[in-house]
Amino acid sequence: MKIKTWLLFLLLTWVNSILMAQKLSDYVDPFIGTAFTGHTYPGATTPFGMVQVSPDNGTDGWKFCSGYHTDSKSIIGFSHTHLSGTGAAEMGDILIMPVIGDLPFQAGEETDTSTGYRSSFSNESEKASPGYYRVKLDDYNILAEVTATPRVGCHRYTYPASTKAGILIDLEHGIGDKTTESYIRVVDAQTVVGKRRSSGFIDDHHYYFCARFSKPFTRVRSYEDGEISNSQYVSGKLTKLLFQFATGDQESVLVKVALSTASEKGAIKNLDAEVPGWDFDQVHAQTEEVWNNYLSRIEIKAMDEGQKRSYYTSLYHALLMPNLVTDVDGFYTGWDQKLHKSETGEMYTNFSLWDTYRALHPFLALIYPEINSKLVKSMLERHRQVGLLPTNEYGMRETWCMIGNHAVPVIVDAFLKGDTSFDPGFAYEAIRHAQTFDHNKADWSNYDRYGYFPFDVSSVESVSRTLESSYDDYCVAQMAKALNREEEYRFFSKRSTYYKNVYDKSLMLVRGRDSQGNWRSPFNPFSLTSESEGGDFTEGNAWQWTWHVQHDVEGLIDMFGSKEQFVTKLNTLFETNIDDLPGHEAVPDVTGLIGLYAHGNEPSHHIAYLYSIAGRPDRTAEIIREIFDRFYLPDRDGLVGNDDCGQMSAWYIFSAMGFYPVDPISGKYVIGAPQVPEIILSLPNGNRFTIKANRLSEKNKYVKAIHLNGKPIESYSIKYEEIMKGGLLEFQMTNKPR
Repeated sequence: MKIKTWLLFLLLTWVNSILMAQKLSDYVDPFIGTAFTGHTYPGATTPFGMVQVSPDNGTDGWKFCSGYHTDSKSIIGFSHTHLSGTGAAEMGDILIMPVIGDLPFQAGEETDTSTGYRSSFSNESEKASPGYYRVKLDDYNILAEVTATPRVGCHRYTYPASTKAGILIDLEHGIGDKTTESYIRVVDAQTVVGKRRSSGFIDDHHYYFCARFSKPFTRVRSYEDGEISNSQYVSGKLTKLLFQFATGDQESVLVKVALSTASEKGAIKNLDAEVPGWDFDQVHAQTEEVWNNYLSRIEIKAMDEGQKRSYYTSLYHALLMPNLVTDVDGFYTGWDQKLHKSETGEMYTNFSLWDTYRALHPFLALIYPEINSKLVKSMLERHRQVGLLPTNEYGMRETWCMIGNHAVPVIVDAFLKGDTSFDPGFAYEAIRHAQTFDHNKADWSNYDRYGYFPFDVSSVESVSRTLESSYDDYCVAQMAKALNREEEYRFFSKRSTYYKNVYDKSLMLVRGRDSQGNWRSPFNPFSLTSESEGGDFTEGNAWQWTWHVQHDVEGLIDMFGSKEQFVTKLNTLFETNIDDLPGHEAVPDVTGLIGLYAHGNEPSHHIAYLYSIAGRPDRTAEIIREIFDRFYLPDRDGLVGNDDCGQMSAWYIFSAMGFYPVDPISGKYVIGAPQVPEIILSLPNGNRFTIKANRLSEKNKYVKAIHLNGKPIESYSIKYEEIMKGGLLEFQMTNKPR
């Protein structure tokens, strides 16, 4: 008996040690979203870091927006900047590639690695985790590993024995853009500096860099706009250097590459400050610890291992963007293209606000408000420098890719949630300016004159722009009210109702109108359009955009006549199946269809929760479960659409908890149906908020009752203030709709 007890004790100790050793980062799979249209990348980075060092295997077109797609079986090299989940190809700055021999300076063809310096590889040899990536480059028999700090990419290449081992730096390379200016200068036998400037989706952006090798190179081969030489300084548009040395079998050579938007000296300072030594494993361990600290703010008990992987990978993806631009000493090249030193902390760029204002920024404001505050201050600093808040900004440059002024809700939300790190008066002037001074996507004089954007005056996306502007106006009104600006509160409140002016009661759908008040005719409510197609909608159709009234759902319901008619129309949205929507080839973002609902694109993200507001939470529960089961899977092709800088992932995180910010600035979250048995939030104020879904199962997807700290919740929402107090939100799940 004593022996059995001792053996049981040893067994329990062993099991416990395994459980304790399991880190949250172990549940993150950076390969999720690297197939189909997820457009994520698998490489190494830190939360919101300047550097994202990741393999590139393609540079052009929809497939390679992130530079990497699982279907490709060759690797060009490892560049240091990437966008996560966007619908545009960009970045790919400062490419590093380990090679063997005197090879062509061109990358070569994806399907024929013998034509250039590419190498074939196998997905089976890849491994990725937060802050780490490795792969075997088969053509060279080189094991490549990368890790990162906020401003430095660290490479470790393990070579076979060779007299011509080498490392190529290629500044011609870019994802979807073209080099306009570049240079590389050898400082000594282990250090080089340089700069790449490029133009593409971003009209002009640049990075300086410093690369330092652990092994001195003995030969340099240069390529300068087509000419091969042995120069140790090259400049032009097609600038490349190959650094060669001899290696023993299984010898590892390290390369540290620091970036800076400010200067060469800035890159050197970043390198010396963040990675002073040559211990690759130590850097990896430190970065992994950073990731685990971020991930540990949310603890879940999942239904299975796959769900745990999906959840923590979503959390990981939600913490990748926006990205740092300031050096360790605070210097950076600003939005006005001048050198600045930040006096208010770190600055950030890469704001995909049309996507992220919906759930990502509300999530950061709830769980990581210190980060969200830095992002808000960056937006306001942009306004201070160039007189404009960001709309869809990448690489410190406005792309004008999308519509709306959605820095507005992000700033207002931070203010209403008590962020005191910025001047509210200056912030208000910035958002008021955004909604009253004309820019590329808003001619406000016509908006005020007609009460909507007429399609014969505002030639494209007129309906979507009207709907998005109504929401932004509402946001300005709420801040005006809080600051006792009554006249402006009334002005913007009136404009927030303009969404009603594009609602066609005869069809119960939104529809374009001209400056005479006439409805667009002919009109096909199923036709998908976007800016390039010249239609009235942005990446969608009338069925998908009719519900885009986040701030006044009750008013929208009234326009349908009753909750019953509203629900009937919603049911039609989810139940109408059309095999090939007109215009789908030109609008590839419309994916993840349930009927006409498109979860792969952001305008649909709040729609399932409208059922709860209309008194049918059972339909919300059914749709959310279907979305979870079909569109978020723990596989490389597990994301049904672009992750869009974390927005798709933030939807998953909120919905797993059982609520969602339909109106992001309201301080209220509409209750849906939780998808995880238990979630514990470690809140920034030190409190803990636990969400339990009792008896949750495949069949028990409906909510029977909800209690907050033992008291029943009868409404369809929970407040931000209630969550921040900490406590227990308890769902009783059932297999029967209530």
